[in-house]
Order: sequence, then structure tokens, then C-alpha cells
Amino acid sequence: MAAGHTPRTVGTVWGLLVLNTLGSTGARTIVPLPRSLIQMVTMGALVAAFALALAVNLRLRIRPSAFLLLLTLLLVPSLISSVSLESGFGALFRCARLALFVATLWLLSRWWDGGTTFVRHHVRMYAVVLGSVAAGALVSPGAALPDLYGGRLVGALWPLTPPQIGQYAAVVIGLTVLLVLGGRTDRAGAAVVVVPSLVLLLLTHTRTATLGLLAGLVLAIGSLVLTSAAARRFFAWAVLCAAVAAVVFGSALRAWFLRDQSEENFTSLTGRAKVWDALLAAPRTTAEYLFGAGLGDKSFGGLPIDNSWLAVYHEQGVTGVALVTAMVVVLGAVALLRPPSLSRACALFLIGYCAIASYTEAGLGDASPYLLHLTVAASLLVAPAGTAPPPAPAAPAGRHVPRWARGDSEVI
Repeated sequence: MAAGHTPRTVGTVWGLLVLNTLGSTGARTIVPLPRSLIQMVTMGALVAAFALALAVNLRLRIRPSAFLLLLTLLLVPSLISSVSLESGFGALFRCARLALFVATLWLLSRWWDGGTTFVRHHVRMYAVVLGSVAAGALVSPGAALPDLYGGRLVGALWPLTPPQIGQYAAVVIGLTVLLVLGGRTDRAGAAVVVVPSLVLLLLTHTRTATLGLLAGLVLAIGSLVLTSAAARRFFAWAVLCAAVAAVVFGSALRAWFLRDQSEENFTSLTGRAKVWDALLAAPRTTAEYLFGAGLGDKSFGGLPIDNSWLAVYHEQGVTGVALVTAMVVVLGAVALLRPPSLSRACALFLIGYCAIASYTEAGLGDASPYLLHLTVAASLLVAPAGTAPPPAPAAPAGRHVPRWARGDSEVI
């Protein structure tokens, strides 16, 4: 099957990968869901995704990818650190999950062609997730905006935290806006997706997702400004609207951004800095320094790390940090070297968003939505397969060309 004809099963596989990375912890739902049941569903989704990907790619055709190669190499420090069982048998289980996750991405790489196919799959799947969040908020506003999270929006049907919802909404908004600017979707259809997603993002009060969205869009649209009149118009209107909003709604925006936090709590990034300082100050053996303590739940001392780089350092050591850094740098370098295009803009948005979010969110070193974002970016940056070389110039009319010079296959 040609790379340009992607089977529908690929979209199903991508949806199952999204389901696998939704997590098993979060807010209390309207109907209580046992954690064991959620884990069974998410892990079952990963196994089903791998089985379907293998079934649709029985010949094991894959695309060479430096990103996936580096991601595969990340399994080495993960396994070395996990076999010691310092983090328990769960570390080996998480290694197996990561290996199955990476293997599924390799199988899907056959259909990477530099087009927006996986962008559409990505937007659709996360739009479905956001739809479930909106449905939960309509059915039970009290459960969706609990006091436990300071009135921030959570998943009432499936346990999703405010940062998760903010992340999904920001990615959906950014990619949809770029699809509109690239003429790949109409404005009315995009508004149906963007407006509700923006409302959900505001209700989560997630600063990281908001900053990632803005920075990613500036980077992506900036790459299109010189070649796209639509991008120039959008950028001009966006700057004008931002200036007006800053003047008219300045106090409201400041209150939304601060979330009624004290200055001390805000400057310590809601307590994250204390966990980071304790993690960096903790004594480590040489093996732990090089390969980490094994894959865990991205926490230290019972508190979430909430930083991708420190989480990788803690679980996969400096070796893991070097590999993850190489992954991001390779994708960023390739994106910058590509000529201006919609695919390049979408890739830059996803890379920029992940780079911003990595400071206060964990996930770059394990199966997570962030790796799915970067995988979509990698699929956008490959050169289209099957590009035929330009035909040789025809010989001038009336000029005799010997048979040996014509390149005829039958001539020996």
C-alpha cells in the first residue's frame, strides 16, 4: 500500500494510543471508576493498538527515523535502572509498556509522508476527549468544578486533571488554527472545535498550556508569515486583539493567571520548586546518576515532580536526559531546515509546545501525550516517499544519438 493511502485502521490505532496515555489517576468521577478498571482499559488499548498496527503492517515496513531510533535507545537506560527493582516490579511493567508503545509507533511510521494525516487523527481523538469533559461539565457541574481543585475544570466522566485538559485543549486549538490558515479546513468547522476548546482551556486555569499555546502559535505562524497572506492577516489581528484585551481585561486576566495564589506559592511554582530542590540534593550512586532509579510514577518523596527533564533524570539518569535532549534538538533542527509549509508550521507548534510544557509537566521520557505530540511532529517532517527524480532532458530534434548513449536497458 502506498504511503499516500493511509488505511482507516491507522486512525483507530492512533485513537487507542491516545486512550492509553490518558492516565489512571485524576479527579473523582460521577460514576466511581476503580483504578484497576481504568488501568485494564488503558493497557488493553495499548495491546489492541499494537495488534492492529501489526495486522495492517504484516510485512513490517517502517520508515527510517532518527526520532524513533533515539526513543528506542531510551529503553536501554530504562531497562538497566528498572531491573534492580528499586522502584518495584512496576518499573519492569512500565518498561514493557514503553517498549510496546515504541514498537507501535515504528509500525505506524510506514504511513508517515510529511502530510497532515496524523494531525487530523490527533485533533479528532483529543476533540473526542474534550467532548467527554464538556459532557461531564453539563451533566454535573459540581463534579466537574470541584473545590478540591480550586474550582478548576476536571474530567467528571473520565478522571482527568486540569493540566491534562488544558494540554489537550491547547493542542487542539493550535493545530486547528494552523489547518485553517493552510486551507485544509473551513472556518465554520474549525470554530465548532476551537471555541469550545478555548472555553475548556479557560476553565482549567492552566497557565502552562496557555503559554505553550501562545508560544507555539507565534513560532508556527512566524514560519508562515513570509509565504502566507492568511498567516500575515491572522498575526496582525491576533496582535491587535491581544493589545485590546490587555487594556480592557487586564485585571481579569491577571486574576485568572494568578489563581488567587500567594506570592510565595506563585514564585515556587505551586510548590514544584521545593520538590525539584530536594530531588537534585538527594544522594545518588554512580549507576543512579547514569541510568536513574527506574521508571516510576514521576514522583519524588510522594510528591509529583512535574518537570520532564528532572523526571527523566530521576528515572533514567543523565543518559536518558541526553537522549531526550537529542530527540527534541533533532526534531527542532530538521523543522528549521525545512522550507516554509503547513506541515513545518504544525511541527514547530508541537515542538514549541512540548518544550514550554516540559518545564512544569512530566512525560517526555515515558509513554505519554507529549511523545504522541512529538511523533506527529516527526511524521510531518519526513520527506514524501516515492518522489521520482526529474526526467532527463530530451535530445534536440534532428540530432542523432547513438543507441549506447540513450540508456536503453536492452543495450549491454
